[in-house]
Amino acid sequence: MKVPLEISFRGMDKIDEVEALIREKAAGLEQVCRDIISCRIVVEVPQQHQRSGRPHRVRINATIPPGHEVVVRRESSEGSLHDELPATVRAAFEAAERQVKKIMEKRRGEESRIPPEEVPVAFVVRLFRDEGYGFIKATDGREFYFHKNAVLNDDFDRLEIGTGVRFAESMGEKGPQASTVQIVDKPGARVGRAEERPVEAPSGWKE
Repeated sequence: MKVPLEISFRGMDKIDEVEALIREKAAGLEQVCRDIISCRIVVEVPQQHQRSGRPHRVRINATIPPGHEVVVRRESSEGSLHDELPATVRAAFEAAERQVKKIMEKRRGEESRIPPEEVPVAFVVRLFRDEGYGFIKATDGREFYFHKNAVLNDDFDRLEIGTGVRFAESMGEKGPQASTVQIVDKPGARVGRAEERPVEAPSGWKE
């Protein structure tokens, strides 16, 4: 994942066994779609039931480029947390996997209808808007630095985490970097925006 997995327990103490199960299931989800940008899982007991500890809820939010969101919520109203929560976690991830597979099928169908020159060959993975640069990740797994001046049509401000682009590889002072970066999403469209987090630039890169 481009952003580290997030797991939160709310209204309850963290349960190590459940966290381990979540990490296992999230890894399985990433096997279905290897370019998931982010995945957040919240395990909670609704405030009105915190004393009884009965109903509990598992929420999954994942972002897949370009701009797809996976949203799942599963609840259990009976049983103890230790007995029923693992089953709720599994049910939530099963639902998430079904959504991811549908997105992947839809994306493959869309890509098959797009001329080759308009198919993304990389996706934006980090943006530093104030500094005027960012990083894209190619479909072969390599990451490239790019400056806003390398983005065609003055489209730097249109870029979001997950935007699909084409680019040319060039050699900069510090190694390979991206030039002639061009957005290849539908003209005028903006992809869904993942929650941006401060990310340190790789060592060696300086504005």
